[in-house]
Amino acid sequence: MKYTTLKEHHLYNKTFQKGTRFSGRYVSVFVLRDFSAKRLMRENPEKKYYNRFGVSVTKRVGGAVQRSRVKRILRAAYRAVEPDLKTGFLVVISPRDGILAVKSTDVEKELRKGFAKLEMFRDRGVE
Repeated sequence: MKYTTLKEHHLYNKTFQKGTRFSGRYVSVFVLRDFSAKRLMRENPEKKYYNRFGVSVTKRVGGAVQRSRVKRILRAAYRAVEPDLKTGFLVVISPRDGILAVKSTDVEKELRKGFAKLEMFRDRGVE
């Protein structure tokens, strides 16, 4: 399933301020329960809950080319982790210094660690 992206600035701010946070070596993960999830589920043709996902990369990471590369790495890592996550949340991932020096598999491992710490993985028997 294709994830839905966050487009509104106020949702990023709300997730940063009120959400739970995990800070690792390469990424920071912010998670907040999406109160619009039920409305969005009813509008969805598949009638399923889903996460809304956003990436926040600052100019401190580097120039435009480096920021685009970091965004691609973060989206790919999230795409690999996303099928195992609980749904109905706002998820924002922000890179930390030094992310350009690592492989995308290392970022994926750290995302898995962060989501586990935030208790975002669904139980195996529950869909």
